[in-house]
Amino acid sequence: MIEAPSRPNRPVYLDNQATTRCDPRVLAAMLPWFTEQYGNPHSAEHIMGTTAEAAVEDARAHVAALLGAGTQEIVFTSGATESNNIAIKGAARHAKRMGDERRRIVTVVTEHKCVLESVADLEEEGFEPIFLPVRADGLLDPDVLRQALTVPTLLVSVMAVNNEIGVVQDIPALAAIAKEAGALFHSDLAQATGKIPLDLSGWRVDLASVSGHKLYGPKGVGALFVRRRPRVRLMPLFSGGGQERGLRSGTLPAPLIVGLGEACRLAAAEMADEAVRIAALRADLLNRLRAAIPGIGLNGSPDHRIPGNLNLTFPDATAADLMAANPDLCVSTGSACSSAEVEPSYVLKALALSDEAASRSLRIGIGRFTSPADIEFAAAALAAAHSIPATAPSAGRLAEA
Repeated sequence: MIEAPSRPNRPVYLDNQATTRCDPRVLAAMLPWFTEQYGNPHSAEHIMGTTAEAAVEDARAHVAALLGAGTQEIVFTSGATESNNIAIKGAARHAKRMGDERRRIVTVVTEHKCVLESVADLEEEGFEPIFLPVRADGLLDPDVLRQALTVPTLLVSVMAVNNEIGVVQDIPALAAIAKEAGALFHSDLAQATGKIPLDLSGWRVDLASVSGHKLYGPKGVGALFVRRRPRVRLMPLFSGGGQERGLRSGTLPAPLIVGLGEACRLAAAEMADEAVRIAALRADLLNRLRAAIPGIGLNGSPDHRIPGNLNLTFPDATAADLMAANPDLCVSTGSACSSAEVEPSYVLKALALSDEAASRSLRIGIGRFTSPADIEFAAAALAAAHSIPATAPSAGRLAEA
C-alpha cells in the first residue's frame, strides 16, 4: 500500500479553474479605492469623482491591452456570466427588433452553463438554438460548424478554453468561418484571459466575455468586449442611468475595476514566463500520477490545452472517494457553477465517457501560487487514496445508486 503524505500546514489548492487567489499586488492596488479614494466615478462635478473615473479608464486600458482590443470596446460588468448573457441575448433581441429574420443561434454542447442556458432561453422568444457536438478530444470540428451555418445564422458562440477539460479551441479559425457565413461571433474568454495570447482586433470576434476572479483578480467584476468597427449593437438587459455606453447601467465598482485592470496588467507582463513554469508543474504531476496509478486517463486534447489544466479519469476510485480521503487537497469534479448537482459532468459525457467513467474523473487546476511541494503532496495523496479499497459507500456512491 502506498503511504499517505504528511498533512500540509494549509490546504493545497489545485482548483484554479473554479477561481484563483486574488494576487496580493492586485489587493494592494484596490485598497485605496475602498478607503481613501472612494469617490463615485460618475460624479464628474468634483475631484473625488474625476479621480475615480480616471482610475476606471486606466483599468479599462489594461483590460483592452491584454485582449488586443480598443479601449472603447471594453464594457465593465459583474463577471463573465453577465457578459455572456448581455452578448447572446442582447445581440439576438436587437437583431429581432431591427427586423432581422435570422433566428438560428449556434453554440457547443461543452460550453459553460450560462452560455447554454442563455441560448436555450431564447427559444421561448422564437429563436432556434443549435448545440454542436465536439470530437473525442473536446474540440469542435470546423466542418461541423460550416454545416450548421448552411442555414442563415445570427450568432455563433464558442468558448476559447473549456472550464472543465482546459482544451483551447481555434477561435481565429472558427470566427472566420462564422463571419464568412454572415453571423456574429461571440467567445467566452473567462478561462483564456491571462493564460493564452489573445488578439481580438486581429481575430474576427465580435463579442467576448472576461471574468476577474479567473485571472487572480477580485470576484464580482468582469468585462465584455463589443467590437466598434464594424459596430456591433446590443439590447441591454436592464434599464438605468445609461452607464457603459448604455449597455450596462449602474454605478461602476471602482475598487473592483482597478483590481481587474491590475490583474490584466500583471498577466500581460508575466503570462509567457508563468505558462512555462505552470506547464512544467503539470507535467511533473501527470508523470507522478501515471507512475503511481497505471491506467489513469487524460480527458481532452493533450496538445491543445492551457498549461494549468488536468482532467483525469482514475481506473478504480471515484472522484468522491478521492476527495473524501483528502480533505487537505482542493480539487473538483467539474464546473464550480454546477458543483451542487450530483450528476456526471455533461462535458465529459460529450467526450463519450460513460457516467461511470465520468464519476471517476477529477479536474485539477494548477496556478500562479502552486509550488513544487504542492504538486508532490497532491501526487502522493491521490496515489495513496487510490490504493485504499473503499470499505463503505461514500456520498458519491450513494448518490450514483
